[in-house]
Amino acid sequence: MEKTIVATGKTIDLAIENALNQLGLDRDSVSVQVLAQAKAGFLGFGAAPAKVQVTYEAPDSIPAPEAAPKTALSSASRSAKPPKPPKKETPKEVTPENKPEIRKVDQVPNSLKARPERQDRPRRDKPQPKAPRQQPEEKKAPAAPKVYAPAEPGSTEERIEVFLKGLLEHMGSDAVPHAWKVEENSYRVDLVGGDLGYLIGRRGDTLDAIQHLCGNAMNRGQSGHIRVSVDAEAYREKREDSLRRYARKKAQQVLKLRRRTTLEPMNAYERHVIHATLQDMENISTYSTGTEPNRRVVIEYVK
Repeated sequence: MEKTIVATGKTIDLAIENALNQLGLDRDSVSVQVLAQAKAGFLGFGAAPAKVQVTYEAPDSIPAPEAAPKTALSSASRSAKPPKPPKKETPKEVTPENKPEIRKVDQVPNSLKARPERQDRPRRDKPQPKAPRQQPEEKKAPAAPKVYAPAEPGSTEERIEVFLKGLLEHMGSDAVPHAWKVEENSYRVDLVGGDLGYLIGRRGDTLDAIQHLCGNAMNRGQSGHIRVSVDAEAYREKREDSLRRYARKKAQQVLKLRRRTTLEPMNAYERHVIHATLQDMENISTYSTGTEPNRRVVIEYVK
């Protein structure tokens, strides 16, 4: 008996192959009729697969024998005799010959005698003592706020604070400057208040500008040079530590590859930190190149 199936594929050959795989037949055992060619479409739209109809010869199915009705009994079942019921066993009479032997207590085997419990046996399930609970570490108390001495009237510290306070007010900041003398002609200033990140700026750019303006104002009309360092939230100290780690890391790379490397642009103060960190390192030399504001530090390998 002939049967047909329809298969699809990207091409006619793939469609025929898909049909043969489903049937488990070879190409010579079937006949193929192409129903539709494959369409590529435009930009993926309107695409259609190839379609084929495969005809093959299938063996005729053999009808299964009809089952006999459940009510009909075969001749063998009619002739079979019903099983006999099992015989009931009658209890045997107890006579002196088959009377069971009764053992005395002293004849009981030692394995069945009760064993006295040992009171001195240690318990295996005795709970182990629990380890003492560790006390939580005490939280460190927050550092006390730094106390600044008031500037003396007419001093350089007062001039610095007055200038910076007016500058910060023009910038819309409520920070308060506190200045003190570090050494001869050298002063430090801390800006205290909220929103100090705005005054620090990206990589301390805003803080450097404030420091530059303050230094120019203090040195105007003065015979000697006054150096002013402006800081906020200990940014300069943190920045110095970060620059030292960065310089050592880059220097190790230069020693490993024996090739020079050029760092990112830095201001004069940050370049000074890089030079000072690597000045005593063996086989390493540093110098600056370029023009402001794109002046950079070069780390070079030397024998």
